Amino acid sequence: MSHPDYRVNLRPLGTPRGVSSLVGPHGVGASPGDKKSKSKTTRGKKKSIFETYMSKEDVSEGLKRGTLIQGVLRINPKKFHEAFIPSPDGDRDIFIDGVVARNRALNGDLVVVKLLPEEQWKVIKSESNDKETEGAYESDLPEELCGSQLPQQSLKGYNDSPDVIIEAQFDDSDSEDGHGNTQNALVDGVKKLSVCVQEKGKEDAGAPAIKDENTFTSQDSRVLPEKSLQRSAKVVYILEKKHSRAATGFLKLLADKNSELFRKYALFSPSDHRVPRIYVPLKDCPQDFVTRPKDYANTLFICRIMDWKEDSNFALGQLAKSLGQAGEIEPETEGILTEYGVDFSDFSSEVLECLPQGLPWTIPPEEFSRRRDLRKDCIFTIDPSTARDLDDALSCKSLADGNFEVGVHIADVSYFVPEGSSLDKVAAERATSVYLVQKVVPMLPRLLCEELCSLNPMTDKLTFSVIWTLTPKGKILAEWFGRTIIRSCTKLSYEHAQSMIESPTRRIPERELPAISPEHTCDEVHRAVLNLHGVAKELRRQRFADGALRLDQLKLAFTLDHETGLPQGCHVYEYRDSNKLVEEFMLLANMAVAHKIHRAFPEQALLRRHPPPQTKMLNDLVEFCDQMGLPMDFSSAGALNKSLTEMFGDDKYSLARKEVLTNMCSRPMQMAVYFCSGALRDPAQFRHYALNVPLYTHFTSPIRRFADVLVHRLLASALGYRELPDVEPDSLQKQADHCNDRRMASKRVQELSTGLFFAILVRESGPLESEAMVMGVLNQAFDVLVLRYGVQKRVYCNMLPLRSHHFQKVGKKPELTLVWEPEDLEQEPVQQVITIFNLVEVVLQAEATALKYSAVLKRPGTEGLLDPQDQLGCGNHKEEQD
Repeated sequence: MSHPDYRVNLRPLGTPRGVSSLVGPHGVGASPGDKKSKSKTTRGKKKSIFETYMSKEDVSEGLKRGTLIQGVLRINPKKFHEAFIPSPDGDRDIFIDGVVARNRALNGDLVVVKLLPEEQWKVIKSESNDKETEGAYESDLPEELCGSQLPQQSLKGYNDSPDVIIEAQFDDSDSEDGHGNTQNALVDGVKKLSVCVQEKGKEDAGAPAIKDENTFTSQDSRVLPEKSLQRSAKVVYILEKKHSRAATGFLKLLADKNSELFRKYALFSPSDHRVPRIYVPLKDCPQDFVTRPKDYANTLFICRIMDWKEDSNFALGQLAKSLGQAGEIEPETEGILTEYGVDFSDFSSEVLECLPQGLPWTIPPEEFSRRRDLRKDCIFTIDPSTARDLDDALSCKSLADGNFEVGVHIADVSYFVPEGSSLDKVAAERATSVYLVQKVVPMLPRLLCEELCSLNPMTDKLTFSVIWTLTPKGKILAEWFGRTIIRSCTKLSYEHAQSMIESPTRRIPERELPAISPEHTCDEVHRAVLNLHGVAKELRRQRFADGALRLDQLKLAFTLDHETGLPQGCHVYEYRDSNKLVEEFMLLANMAVAHKIHRAFPEQALLRRHPPPQTKMLNDLVEFCDQMGLPMDFSSAGALNKSLTEMFGDDKYSLARKEVLTNMCSRPMQMAVYFCSGALRDPAQFRHYALNVPLYTHFTSPIRRFADVLVHRLLASALGYRELPDVEPDSLQKQADHCNDRRMASKRVQELSTGLFFAILVRESGPLESEAMVMGVLNQAFDVLVLRYGVQKRVYCNMLPLRSHHFQKVGKKPELTLVWEPEDLEQEPVQQVITIFNLVEVVLQAEATALKYSAVLKRPGTEGLLDPQDQLGCGNHKEEQD
């Protein structure tokens, strides 16, 4: 499908996409300044398109009385005229129909809405599987996000067909959120999977929208008993503009060369169709743009929205900069970072002045008297081979009674970040490091990230430690918290630790391992890794026996060409025992610190909670599993985990089906969030659903997460090292909210970076073949999880050489019968039946648009077009680890 902005556009210039040029509550359809459109009575005064926002006082009063509702706006990326906010009661989302009802709010904004009269509510056919009714769920939701998620941003050039890239970040935070990776719900919402009679085909983002066929008056619904109403609303106020108001896109001349506007403005067309088109002053544009607009057809620009008036269909903006050619890694990456408000600028001289100036820096003598000296202990790090910011180290000492002294040692970042300093302020604002495929945007200057704080081997480092006496079964007999000094004896990669675990009796040759400090031996490190692995297995077994949940999904890693930076290959990352070892002790440390700071400061602890799944989506999933005859138990996190682990065999088909179901189960999950204990009155809400524990926090990654720095300061106060930070619960809650926002943006950017590299890989190395499993069946298309690459795609019947296709329900299960056009006229047409959980062969192939690719079904019985294993190599990639 071509870029919608290049189509012959039949609607008047001023009509925003998603607003009908024929009908509209405010008579939309005339561009600002188009005098011909004005009636005599309104000449000289532009007609308002959008309602004036309510006053702050009225909004505050309405929220108190319950006549208004607030929530984060999600706009459907496939049908951007449809938007939603979560229902406060966890039931079906509240629907916001069209650009006018959205009232200039953008994706991710915290908005206040007023419900429309019941006769204007959307009517949903119970059998319709109308995917948008549950609305605009990300095709690759960040982390555990669901109930109050940031909405989907389709990757540049994807527009109508966002893809899901699953990229796990194996840190304690991801596992604690119930998924070992990003949550990759389909755009379509769970309802799509169970029942489906209507498929609207590829949405034409450029065409005028017509009234939704599922929107009826409630009077209609009385004669259509199978339908149910979905509450519908309009935006009356924007509480917080969380969207950056920046967009990447393309410049065009206005269509009407004779208008006043043509002489003053160009039209900026965002790649993300949920952002309005924007008038930008010609003076901001390249000098020869008006005379040579085609020269800029493939140039990516960044534009910032400066204003959006009530009487204007389009926003007014300022061109920020030209990024370069669309489809190239660096311009696209800069665009993604800018759209999500990631600060990737160099640190200012004022910030750098806060760092130790006399280098090389050494630990001041007074610190040795204030800290426990662990430099002689056998302590080591286990990280991805490419990691440079080493937050955490481990130790394990065998005791005479058969127990172990196990230590988790975390970089003492708060020592280098004085509270209230310029460095503290910029770290608080950035709130997190952002991991892209090819680089990291750090939260702290590299001198700290990679040198002073990083627990590099054979150098003295300041740390904050949690040390336990543990039985071999993982039972805690004693616990100690305190500031320490360590000297890591070696930097192990996950591969090194894995080879130690897999060779418990073999002496590993020194040439296969990194350098180990002379005070310690290879055997000593090997023994410590094996003992940690033994205890970790017991801790993990006990956690899941106690009702924890983990939703492991496919994660994509890339190999990059050293010279060009282009992806050469990719593979699905394998999560192994060495990853699990580290994860268990990070979880244990985070839980221990959560209890310690909450006991010390019941009103001022920064904790992390994970609410239970969204009721409506969970119920839909229960219904789907019943229809498919799957005996899944959703009564608790532990029950769900047991269903997923015990229901499947280990043959190829069972594993693929488990992958698809895991994927579906992640959709109703809500996001885990930081919060201040004093800002939440009900301790039952402190719970962490996925981990099934009463208290949790983040302590183990202060180099890359500011929340952990705040927790370090609280722990230091709890241990009497310093005064309690002078912060009220409300103020700490604001910091928690900011950390949540930046964490979500960071996850989204990471996913888009992975999506960018995969799209380039398909363009450069495709077509790519893989087995795929059907996840959902519509009447003219079906959705698949592409198993080799962990991406989800929709396969459209009209893209296949079919003689015909036929949709029907067999019982309650949707079924699509494809009749293939024979390749040889003498052959009979081949029939293929597509149902949920079918294994099929698909080919991913690049399209003409810069970063767009599609999935097509391979004709049944054809041999592989490509050598399946040779086309893409394996490699490693910096993963976020805790």
